[in-house]
Amino acid sequence: MKVAQPAPMSTSGFYSQLTRVKQAVDKVASSLCILIVGLMTLLVTWQVASRYLFNSPSAVSEVLARYLFIWLVLIGGAYVFGLREHMAITFMRDKMPRKFRLSLEILGELATSVFALLVLTIGGYIGMNRQMAQLDSALQIPIGIIYIAIPLSGALTLFYCLYNQYGLFRKFSSKQD
Repeated sequence: MKVAQPAPMSTSGFYSQLTRVKQAVDKVASSLCILIVGLMTLLVTWQVASRYLFNSPSAVSEVLARYLFIWLVLIGGAYVFGLREHMAITFMRDKMPRKFRLSLEILGELATSVFALLVLTIGGYIGMNRQMAQLDSALQIPIGIIYIAIPLSGALTLFYCLYNQYGLFRKFSSKQD
């Protein structure tokens, strides 16, 4: 006599929804990076023009371009991590058996998740809050506003790590060899 087995829980619906969320986050992050590069281009062009044409350099444009560059590096780094296009030396890992390789990737994603949560997100939030009372001398805005990029990039990196881990666990549990 056959015992009826419960239907396997389908995760493809959840994974496809999660993928749509990731694509939306990717679009926002890439658009933000494009906007920042455009703003930096305008600011640096104005800085050069004001320095050499008008002999009066703009301190505001120089400081703002520097802060935007920091935002670009942090947000762009999280975005590239989400695309899984960051630098990695994979020669040894690629030689390993499939399950062991996936285990190493899961472990790497877990370590990155811990770093993104503790250092970038929580530590960045604490640092941002501590700097809200201090004003930037050129822009006259709280330094904490500039520091928002740190916990934001941490949250993005954490989201991408969790998405990647979910995909890796799906691959790990599949029957492929």
